[in-house]
Amino acid sequence: MTARAVIATEAAGGRTRLETLRSDPPLTLRQTGPGLVHLVSTGAGPLGGDRLELTIDVAPGTDLEVRSVASTLVLPGSSPADSVMLVDARVGGGASLRFSPEPTVLAAGCSHHMAVQLSLAEDAVLFWREEIVFGRHGERPGRCRTRFDATVAGRPLLRQELLIGDPAVDGPAVYGDARCVGSTLVAGPQWDAARDRKREPRATIGDGWAALPLAGPGVLASALARDTVELRSRLERAERAADLYSTS
Repeated sequence: MTARAVIATEAAGGRTRLETLRSDPPLTLRQTGPGLVHLVSTGAGPLGGDRLELTIDVAPGTDLEVRSVASTLVLPGSSPADSVMLVDARVGGGASLRFSPEPTVLAAGCSHHMAVQLSLAEDAVLFWREEIVFGRHGERPGRCRTRFDATVAGRPLLRQELLIGDPAVDGPAVYGDARCVGSTLVAGPQWDAARDRKREPRATIGDGWAALPLAGPGVLASALARDTVELRSRLERAERAADLYSTS
């Protein structure tokens, strides 16, 4: 199965309007508030061989928030090919995007590829959270490779890859006893402003979480945990540490 969904905003009288909201099951989009869209899964999976694509275009001067109604369960399928989820997002000048879906759960036997391509204008603001759960209760996770690429005004901000469920990364030295992993990229001109105030970027590390300032205008918050409740709590602590750096 191949499915392509699109969200695009436009400025209308100083407010944000959804210019395009195109669903393609199982990627079904619902507007649930001003500048707020929920992703509703209207089919099982993704399954092996499926290719799902979501395009997000946030026009200059507009604000968009994207959430999901429930977690995404990645399942094996009859095809030996990987399932694929691609997100391509562009955030224009003076615009903001908050992307915070519920976790992705890697069921046993799945083989999944997730890729995010983000393009931010110089003064765009971003909050992008991803959480991945290593299998359902009592099972080993399937295999997943994630790729995350973000640029600001064409300059690289973050290039990151993550591999889960592969023998090369199984073992206590990589994930310890964690059953889920998450990260949040927060970016915007406030971090450049913090550097203009001669604030030296410093990593902040806690129990199972870290907030790492990037070379560009942003901070990467990361966390590991044994369950999703603990993961969200740790991620939020790391996000607060990132915000503290930009506002102090």
